[in-house]
Amino acid sequence: MKATLKYLAGSEGPSGYGSNTTAQQVAQDCFCSNIIPNPQLTAIITGATSGIGAETTRVLAKNGVRVVIPARDLRKAEELKEKIQMESPEAEIIALEMDLSSFASIQRFCSDFLSLGLPLHILMSFSADGDAGGEMVETAAESGREGRIVNVSSVIHSWVKRKNFCFSKLLNPKSYNGTYAYAHSKLANILHAKELAAQLKGAATTCYVALSSKIAGVSGSYFADCNLNHCSPLANDEAEARKLWNQTRAFIQRRLLQPKCSK
Repeated sequence: MKATLKYLAGSEGPSGYGSNTTAQQVAQDCFCSNIIPNPQLTAIITGATSGIGAETTRVLAKNGVRVVIPARDLRKAEELKEKIQMESPEAEIIALEMDLSSFASIQRFCSDFLSLGLPLHILMSFSADGDAGGEMVETAAESGREGRIVNVSSVIHSWVKRKNFCFSKLLNPKSYNGTYAYAHSKLANILHAKELAAQLKGAATTCYVALSSKIAGVSGSYFADCNLNHCSPLANDEAEARKLWNQTRAFIQRRLLQPKCSK
C-alpha cells in the first residue's frame, strides 16, 4: 500500500527520480552533466514502433544515440523515423526488417546489423528477441564502455505463484490464458535478465537503466520508476532462472534444426 501511495505521489527514490519523471529529464541529466562523455552510442530497440518503445526511441535519438529499429512493418518504422527527425533533424535512426515470429528473419536481421560494422552498446527489449550478448561483449572490450541490456517487465510478474509456475504449460493451446501467459512472460523477462547477467558477468526507467553511470556494475536487477526495486521471491530464484534459460535454449535449438521454410 505504501509503495502505491509513493507511486501516485510521484515521490523520488534514491536515484533522485520517481513515477513523475520523464524519459527526457533522465536523458538530459545523463548527457548534460557529462555522466556520458561520448553520446555517440548505438542501441537496438525491439518493439520500438509504439508505446514506451517509441518514446524511448525518440528520447535516445534526440539526445544523440544512434538507434537501430528492428521492425516487422518497415512502413511503421519509417513513419516513426520521419516523425522523430522532424523534431530532431540530426537524429540517426536505422530501420531494418525483422519478424520475431520467424527464426530465419531474426538471423537475417543479425547478419544485416553486423554488415553495418557498428558497435552495440545498448539492447532494449520491449518484446522478446534474439541474443546479442556476444556482440555487446566485443564492443565493451574494444571501447571500454559497459554495455546495457534492458528487458521491460511489469509488476504483474508477481501474480505468478510458485505452485502455478510452469512455462511448458503455456505452450499448450488447450489451456492457454492470455492474462496468465502475459504474467508468466513478465516473470520470464526478469528471470532471463538474471541468468543473462550471470552468463555475461558484465520510457524514463528504460533510459535511466540504459544511460546512467550511477548503476555501473549493477546487473540482473529489477527497476521501477528509475529506482532499484523488489521483485517477487519467485523472480529472484536463480535456479528457476537457469532452468528457464536452459529450456529456452533447447526450444530454440530444436526450432533451428527444423527444415527451413520461406517464412
